[in-house]
Amino acid sequence: MTQIRDVAARMKLESPAMAASSAEQRNDALARIKAALVANSEKIFSANAEDLAAAEKNGIAPAIVKRLRFDDHKLADVCAGIDGLIDLPDPVGRVLLRRELDEGLTLVRQSCPIGVIGVIFEARPDALVQISSLCIKSGNCAILKGGSETLHTNKALFQVIHAAAVDAGLPEGCLYQVEAREDIALLLDCFGLVDLLIPRGSNSFVRYIMDNTKIPVMGHADGICHIYVDEDADVEKSVGVVVDAKVQYTAACNAVETLLVHRGIAPTFLPALARALGAEGVTIRGTEEVQAIVPCDPATESDWSTEYLALTISVKLVDSVDEAISHINRYGSHHTDAIMTENDATADHFMQLVDSAGVYQNCSTRFADGFRYGFGAEVGISTSKLHARGPVGLDGLVTYKYKLYGHGQIVGDYASGRSQFHFRDLS
Repeated sequence: MTQIRDVAARMKLESPAMAASSAEQRNDALARIKAALVANSEKIFSANAEDLAAAEKNGIAPAIVKRLRFDDHKLADVCAGIDGLIDLPDPVGRVLLRRELDEGLTLVRQSCPIGVIGVIFEARPDALVQISSLCIKSGNCAILKGGSETLHTNKALFQVIHAAAVDAGLPEGCLYQVEAREDIALLLDCFGLVDLLIPRGSNSFVRYIMDNTKIPVMGHADGICHIYVDEDADVEKSVGVVVDAKVQYTAACNAVETLLVHRGIAPTFLPALARALGAEGVTIRGTEEVQAIVPCDPATESDWSTEYLALTISVKLVDSVDEAISHINRYGSHHTDAIMTENDATADHFMQLVDSAGVYQNCSTRFADGFRYGFGAEVGISTSKLHARGPVGLDGLVTYKYKLYGHGQIVGDYASGRSQFHFRDLS
């Protein structure tokens, strides 16, 4: 218990120095990290092979094993993400407001790092690279806990990343890796030392984090994403989008899980979709109406609130866009939902009323990703309406402080009427 608290306490003391580091220094750290990952790739791949062998021995599902792999392709992806981060403007120190309250009394609102962030993430080693890079770029210290299924890969990656960051002159405590699962509970007890927790994983895991800590938590528990195929949709276009949203990365939180289809287009659309999904090995679970149009398994009430993370999709017919909206707002997780339609007025109505972090027209839900949004990478996706929402990139990892510059002014003068405010925007 003492060890984690001591680490968090030291990190809290070092976080102001991390926040005060220059953009040039943080970018230099990222460049060194990229070079070190490439230079140590064989060591990292060897560690990953050890994790993959253990996963196979333990009978881990293929969809999960796919997420464990860290190979040349994943290395190229994380390196591209680091390059993207380096190219992005510094999120720290931006002046968000400048206002003169009175002559010689100026208020400035300026962006600053959150401080110490604890990130508990799923067994996906590329996530460790993305998260640590984002925290460095945004001037935050980070305590990282990855999934046990990639213990060896995460350890190899962290050692490379931490050494490169320290070589660039960042504080020793800029990053710390937690390896033991039992240390999660100790981390949750670090209220006052850790400023924010970001959990990534299953619904039950995220709920556990939220229910067992006083530290503010940012993230999402479910990824129940929908696509509504409107009566004015283009059938060929819609089939392509639905297949991509379901198949391109089935285990991702932004993969589509439920499909809502307008009854007017269902007889044309569903047979074409069933053929395309069948070719990809996707199982359809449909209502009786859907079963009458295409062969499929029966859907039950529980399907509408299920995140499959597998080659399964539930399908329901609706009478209108409003019925689709009502279904999504009731059963969805407020993550990402899309409409397929060539009617822009219908799309605008859908996008206005669907209460989700991301709402799309005529494109795959798989675009809900910090890298694809041009954020460089993401630390996670938030369905919260406070602070950050949707893919959380650099902007979601900074907050702000108010700086007031005066010349001896006192509140008593304003309370008595001897002085008066004359607010003037200086931005």
